[in-house]
Amino acid sequence: MITLRSYQQEVARAILDSVFGRKGLTFSVEIARQGGKNELSAQLEMLLLTLFMAEPQDLVKCSPTFKPQTVISMSRLKDRLNDAGFGGIWTAELGYVIRLGNARAIFLSADESANVVGNTAHLLLEVDEAQDVSKDKYNKEFKPMGATTNVTTVHYGTTWDDATLLEEVKQTNLEMERKDGIRRHFRYDWQEVAKHNQDYLAYVEAERQRLGEDHPLFLTQYRLLPIHGGGGFLSPQQRAQLAGEHTRQRHAESGKVYVAGIDLAGEAEEGADAQLRALQPRRDSTVVTIGELDFPAGSDVLKQPRINIVEHYYWTGKRHTELYAQLIDILKNVWRCRKIAVDATGVGEPVSSFLRQSLGLRVVPFTFTQQSKSELGFNLLATVNSGRLKMYKGDGSAEYEEFWSEIEKAKSQYRPNQTMNFYVDPARGHDDFLMSLSLTIEAANRYEPREAKGKSGDY
Repeated sequence: MITLRSYQQEVARAILDSVFGRKGLTFSVEIARQGGKNELSAQLEMLLLTLFMAEPQDLVKCSPTFKPQTVISMSRLKDRLNDAGFGGIWTAELGYVIRLGNARAIFLSADESANVVGNTAHLLLEVDEAQDVSKDKYNKEFKPMGATTNVTTVHYGTTWDDATLLEEVKQTNLEMERKDGIRRHFRYDWQEVAKHNQDYLAYVEAERQRLGEDHPLFLTQYRLLPIHGGGGFLSPQQRAQLAGEHTRQRHAESGKVYVAGIDLAGEAEEGADAQLRALQPRRDSTVVTIGELDFPAGSDVLKQPRINIVEHYYWTGKRHTELYAQLIDILKNVWRCRKIAVDATGVGEPVSSFLRQSLGLRVVPFTFTQQSKSELGFNLLATVNSGRLKMYKGDGSAEYEEFWSEIEKAKSQYRPNQTMNFYVDPARGHDDFLMSLSLTIEAANRYEPREAKGKSGDY
């Protein structure tokens, strides 16, 4: 049996005291990612099932999704029961119930569409990843499960923003603590967890280097500090990090590796007469960003390269079909790009398909969805924070001015499902240079140096 660490034991003692004393307290437990909250939960469940196996008592645990989260929780409890010698004694029922004697652990999805009404929590009500559970779903369907039993409730998770269920419970608990002195909120960030595990310390230190200490994911999942709404996408400090000292280039240099990101103008923009962006500031553009990959000394392919933005192209009001020949010439002959990430959303699909047919596997079609765009945004922040992304120095060009205009106007919006949106408000301009930049990072992340040897269709 895995021995709980001291901070896990601290939480367990408080929860069990409430259960055995029938106090009906509600706890909030924030433990840094991979810090052991699931192990804590499983051992609590095993203990309660063991102690109450002679009685028809239920505990209920919900997770934001049935697969994989609920399934993982059930698997962990089964493992702990087996470790404790209950193999062959516990039984599984209905695909979501684990029974030990007369006591049962009921595992439910907190997805909005899940039908969970009718269950009763006698021993414990647990909410896993509470930051991702809908407040309405919890208050209407899960919280009443313990109304007749004065059940003890535990909300586990990591922080996100100040509007989540977990944050709401946390703030209520902190206020009640100030009034009666009973501890209800427990918080253990990555530094606390690292005191007990040197491998974890090394891993999180590497994540801090990769993402940056103030990256939204590191801030919330490891430092356990909430982000506050939206606001500017890149801070003044981050914009300063993005500014480089290298000069803009017009063509590839021998021995260098180049990648590209292509953001395509929307369908409504095609077919219009070409006009200058300055005269049509609300018109969308097709933008190509060229990045040079600067690999670390020692040829360590496991280390991520620096990305120097060395060139931009943009076309406003020009049909995609009219750009095919020029795009191929730029990407293949002028820059010899090794990887090209292209917007394949909607009208971009035929363009990406044409480029892939002409240029081979080096072309990576990218479809924008809420999730995929969020990942682009997080990757862009991580690349800036690590100092690996640099823009060419000022040259007085329209491309340079538009790039920085979009960077400065860009906003971020953080969603309850731990995804983000980044954009420029249409009332203030466009974000095509910004999206092209993010796709360039995607191309760099997809590039593997080994592909340079003997692979047809990619060099």
